[in-house]
Amino acid sequence: MSDMYRDLILEHHRYPHNFGTLDPHDVSQEEHNPLCGDRIRLDLRIVDGKITEVAFSGKGCAVSQASASMLTDELIGMDIERARQYGKDDLLDLIGLPLDKNPVRLKCALLSLKALKVGVYRYLGQQLDADDLD
Repeated sequence: MSDMYRDLILEHHRYPHNFGTLDPHDVSQEEHNPLCGDRIRLDLRIVDGKITEVAFSGKGCAVSQASASMLTDELIGMDIERARQYGKDDLLDLIGLPLDKNPVRLKCALLSLKALKVGVYRYLGQQLDADDLD
């Protein structure tokens, strides 16, 4: 991993963006990684089909927390349908980590995406399939 990405992960871990909770919220979803104990709760406020506010809370490793922080920045102003389609490759490109050879870290990095997908699908009244997490 390059120093630039390592520094970016550490910066978001130390000073996470959008950390906290939203009340009221339209979507609130908590997910955890039983392999390492990481937890992420993602809250969204949606107005006219767009995500207007985002917050996350939780605890865990630098990768899971930084990934959630970066994802929340990305989601503000996003159309809910685009958020539904946001995928693993989108998030991995955003955080810039080559995690294909480290499945444990990959699960950590994708924890906030899982919370997003499960929450958005529930909000839209749709069924989430395992393929939808890619």
